[in-house]
Amino acid sequence: MASKVSLLLALSLLFTACLARQRQQQQDQCQLRNIEALEPYDIVQAEAGVTEIWDADNQQFQCAGVDFIRHRIQPGGLLLPSYVNTPILAFIERGRGVHGIILPGCPETYEYSQDQQFSGEHRGQEFESQDRHQKVEELKQGDVVAIPTGAAHWLHNDGDSELVAVVFFDTLNYNNQLDEYHRRFFLAGNPQAQSQQHQQGRPQIQRQQQQGRPRRQGQWQGRQFQNSGNIFNGFDAEFIAEAFNVDRDTAEKLQGQRDQRGHIVKAQQGLQIIRPQQTRQHQQSRRGSSGRFDPRQQHQGRRGSGGWSNGFEETICSLKLKENIENPSHADFVNPQAGKIANLNSFKFPILKHLQLSAERGELQRNAIQSPHWTINAHNLLYVTEGNLRVQIVNNEGNSIFDNELREGQVVVIPQNFAVIKRAGEQGARWVSFKTNDNAMIANLAGRVSAISSLPVDVVANSYQLSREDAQRLKFSQRDTVLFNPNYRSQRRASA
Repeated sequence: MASKVSLLLALSLLFTACLARQRQQQQDQCQLRNIEALEPYDIVQAEAGVTEIWDADNQQFQCAGVDFIRHRIQPGGLLLPSYVNTPILAFIERGRGVHGIILPGCPETYEYSQDQQFSGEHRGQEFESQDRHQKVEELKQGDVVAIPTGAAHWLHNDGDSELVAVVFFDTLNYNNQLDEYHRRFFLAGNPQAQSQQHQQGRPQIQRQQQQGRPRRQGQWQGRQFQNSGNIFNGFDAEFIAEAFNVDRDTAEKLQGQRDQRGHIVKAQQGLQIIRPQQTRQHQQSRRGSSGRFDPRQQHQGRRGSGGWSNGFEETICSLKLKENIENPSHADFVNPQAGKIANLNSFKFPILKHLQLSAERGELQRNAIQSPHWTINAHNLLYVTEGNLRVQIVNNEGNSIFDNELREGQVVVIPQNFAVIKRAGEQGARWVSFKTNDNAMIANLAGRVSAISSLPVDVVANSYQLSREDAQRLKFSQRDTVLFNPNYRSQRRASA
């Protein structure tokens, strides 16, 4: 008995030491001095689309414990079913499609009844084919999709233009017990087939590689397509045949060893999927979420103990797994002369409580500014979807670590508590941010409700060596709250 207690104590100490070492390594990664805007590091070609992958080993991503990719799916393309060891937030940047998320234990509520018969002239004839599956949902531009850790999912482009989806992974989330990278487990296909062919013949197009950055052996494709077949490939075909009660030929097709299409395939003659009529019209008219999550429920987030709250698991099958962040009802800050910002957190989108993630959609008009601020309780990955955005980021030493323009399609990570200011270019700018807390909060430095305006006048005066009059002017000159348009204010002062 004593030996068992000693063994358990030793394992507990070892586990604690490993966690402490991992946290120390992450803290060291956040000693950022000079960062740059990030573009895709690799491209994986498939039959009906491509996946662009950012470098998971970049110091910015290592600091925040996140990863990022972008799918470009051609019309008729199907992203094969897979699951990942981290929670996922996906944002539909362009196009439309249909997707499914397989939640273990939830019923298959979309079905053709086995005894259903045709009506009219075909009365009495049973359906020749049967089908039954879990709920599917239609997607459109602006949708944010939440995918729990380990939930199998797929995505199909049923539109007539390219479907672009950006995907955010929280690799330090407590539900990821593997390592600091996201790993994709495919249920079908042979993902390495197309990607290896593409690697052999493609030019060196990536910006980082053009600047002389060497590729590390064994890191190609961010570890998610590296030497990857689907999970059935590792099983014996006879075992598969017995498990599914099918013949060996079908079992070998599940293994996908002869499949050369890659991870995004062309759906033959479209997908025949059971779904409600006029779903898209219904969803366009829908307003926000009807539910509210109880903020008093306690939880722990990244790399801590945590899980479903009592009662939460009872409704997981009926929880919404997508929400359109561009719905006007989600706008939190609006200034007609400057822009708008919408936040999607666990109060608006309850599933985010479990994922411990949130999202922000921002828009600034020409030369408009978002108040300088810091995020209190989360790292922030910023991705520009339209226009140009000038961004400045300052660390705890008061030094600028980033002062540059973000173009469409570029990414930068803003670590927790680092101060940031954004200004749109001549064409304005739009972005989406992914944050590592389900209720990420910011503290503004300027504006009506800000750190400076909330200080007593004499504290401001003594802190900055200002006269009392100048301190009052500093506190009260900016009348807007979060979004500022300097050009509009200059014109208003001139007319006055």
